[in-house]
Amino acid sequence: MPVDDGGADHLTGMAMPLLTLPATDGQEVDFAALTGLVVIYAYPKTGRPDVPAPADWHMIPGAKGCTPQSCAFRDHHADLRALGVDHVFGLSTQDTDWQREAVARMHLPFALVSDAGLRLANALNLPRMEVAGETLLRRLTLIVRNGVIERHFYPVFLPEANAGEVCDWLRAQGSDA
Repeated sequence: MPVDDGGADHLTGMAMPLLTLPATDGQEVDFAALTGLVVIYAYPKTGRPDVPAPADWHMIPGAKGCTPQSCAFRDHHADLRALGVDHVFGLSTQDTDWQREAVARMHLPFALVSDAGLRLANALNLPRMEVAGETLLRRLTLIVRNGVIERHFYPVFLPEANAGEVCDWLRAQGSDA
């Protein structure tokens, strides 16, 4: 179970930085420019059936579960839209080509965004971890409204339950969400 190390405490109320990142749909995404309600779930890395996971991946708190988390956001996508979410994105430090494979394999109805250069991670001081020589994002979810982080979920313990937690929080906000 990951421990809340306070690594995301500073995020709520922050404005998203003005920068663009590549997405799997071929677009460049600027989270600061998006209007409405945006859900961004950050995850360490998706695996591939033909590539072994890093050694002891399952032993790293918060590492395992990227595919179940993405599939849960896929499965809750219609619920999120009905709750007023205008955009859903997954975010990792993996490159866009790697992410495209994940989008196709998991049939995701939303884009994954690459922060391979750590531009967003550095601008927001997102929590990270080093695994097998790679800098990866720690699992967290941001609720952004009109370019400002309204709420964060960190640490995310059960990745497959995170999308449901986001839906529950949005429902609790009532018609404001």
